[in-house]
Amino acid sequence: MRAVIQRVSQAQVRVENKVVAKIGLGLVVLLGISPTDTEADVREMAEKVANLRIFGDAQGKMNLSCLDVNGEIIVVSQFTLYADTRHGRRPSFTGAASPELAEPLCQLFVETLRIMGVPTQSGVFGAHMVVDIQNDGPVTILLEQPGDSRSSWNF
Repeated sequence: MRAVIQRVSQAQVRVENKVVAKIGLGLVVLLGISPTDTEADVREMAEKVANLRIFGDAQGKMNLSCLDVNGEIIVVSQFTLYADTRHGRRPSFTGAASPELAEPLCQLFVETLRIMGVPTQSGVFGAHMVVDIQNDGPVTILLEQPGDSRSSWNF
């Protein structure tokens, strides 16, 4: 599982010119699912995202989480996070999970964040989306589950 997390002052997602998700202060999570990801992986990633300390405290240091600042989250499913560009110029996406596996895991990710108390919205799985992000900082973090080739966190 891979997630690109952007701290935002505001963001929205549109599908066919209709706003389907809109937040103020919070995070936009671009989420990629691999064929080997499990429900346990999803829950661990959601816990990590909700508690990731990337918001500034009174001294301007990154010490606060989305939960701490009463932030919101938009989750956007993005199979292109598993693009393989090692050969040729056209990316291969064989490293991404099938829609039948990825969609319920993305929904579980959203529900897990909501259960943790983070107001969470999502894009539309499989749709062409326009994501407007006002990146704050800018702060952009890449998280990968330990099973991925370039793990950026340890458990």
